[in-house]
This record gives sequence, C-alpha cells and structure tokens, in this order.
Amino acid sequence: MNSASTEGILLVFLEVIQALAPLVLFFIVFQYFYLKLPRSQLIKLFTGIFFTATGMILFLHGVYSGFFPVGMEIGEFFGNSNKKSLLIPIGFVLGFLATFAEPAVRVLCYQIEESSSGYISSKLMLYTLSSGVAVFVSIAMTKLVYGIPFIYIIVPGYLFVLVLLWFCDKDFIAIAFDSGGVATGPMAVTFLMSMAVGVASVQEGGNPIVDGFGLIAMIALAPIIFVMLLGVYIRFIGGRNNVE
Repeated sequence: MNSASTEGILLVFLEVIQALAPLVLFFIVFQYFYLKLPRSQLIKLFTGIFFTATGMILFLHGVYSGFFPVGMEIGEFFGNSNKKSLLIPIGFVLGFLATFAEPAVRVLCYQIEESSSGYISSKLMLYTLSSGVAVFVSIAMTKLVYGIPFIYIIVPGYLFVLVLLWFCDKDFIAIAFDSGGVATGPMAVTFLMSMAVGVASVQEGGNPIVDGFGLIAMIALAPIIFVMLLGVYIRFIGGRNNVE
C-alpha cells in the first residue's frame, strides 16, 4: 500500500472517530448514570459500533479514492464530447440505478410497508422513488447540456409540491418528504454529483460551482413529487384497495 493511500485511510479514520466519539461518550454517560445495561448487551453494542466504524472508514475511503474521481472523469468525457445530449438518457439510467441500489431507500420502503400493514407495497415505493430520481437526474443533465438556470427548475418544482399538498392522500405527505431526504444518500452524492461537476468544469463558459451543483436538491425534490403524485392517484383513482 503506497503512502498516499495510507495517508488517505488515516485521514478517513480520524474523521470517523471524530464523528462517532461524541455519540459513544453520550451513551457511556447514560449507561453509567441511568441505563445500567448488562455486560452481554454492552458487548453486542460495542461490537456493532466497531463494525459501523470499520464500514464507514472503508466506505469513505472508497468514495474519496474511487467514486469521486471516476464520476469526475465520466463527466469530463461527456462534457468534452460532441454528443452531450447522451447525458440525458445516461442520467436517467444512472439515477434509477443509484436509487435502486441505495440501502437507505430500501430500508425506508420496507418500513413503509411494515408500518402500513402491507397497504403500501415496498416494491411499489422502490420503483416510484427510483423512477422519480431518474427523471430528475435526466432533467439536471438537460440543465447542464442546454444551460438552463437552476432557479427555473427548482422554484416551479416546489410550487408544484405546494399544489399537490391539497390533493394528495394524507398518508403519503410525510412519507414523501422523508423520501426526499433518504434518496440523497451516498450513491447519489458520491457519483452523480461528481459527474455533474465534471461536466460543468469542462464546458465552455461553464462554472462548476454555479452549474455543477444543485443536482442533490433536484434529487431530493424528485421523491417528494412522485410519492405525492402516487398519493393523488390513490386518493382519486386507486381507491382504498391495497397498493401493490
């Protein structure tokens, strides 16, 4: 392992320790004064913390050394290409796959199905979220290709959300807004955003700060709109049958 890689892992290790140490300290204080958990449970807990820390270190090191550079390279390749319009269908596919593979999205979908006693199918939610992000990533790539100002997309999007609030089935409103936060997970942030920044950084007259960012905000908006549209369908068309 070369020195650069070793230094990278060490920096990530310190970041993870700084993030987890206050939580562990907070728990230890509560354990000492209030919880009084048995030793067997403490062993399980600290084993879980160890595996969590190890996983975070490996994941973040992989992101910094793999996902970010690859995303930037792919973005720069298409940014320099004469066929920039290919970014639109590619963005759709990558947006769908990134959301479909996002662990947090799957956890949310399973929790929704369990909490609704099967009324809202986890499979339906997964495909709804993935399709919504796919559409909005393709819109974000259209913005990059044709230089559409970000405000022209995000403001009408949230105004549309306000309109949907009046028509959506109430069961879906809170789910929709939680879905927006979950969809902006590590898969989207590490790969899709770096690709967008890569495209913007090589475009003539482009500004990677102005043009490259905003993608995550659009990804967060996508599930809100699509889940609420599903709620509108259920309220007015789908009836109260199980959503499968």
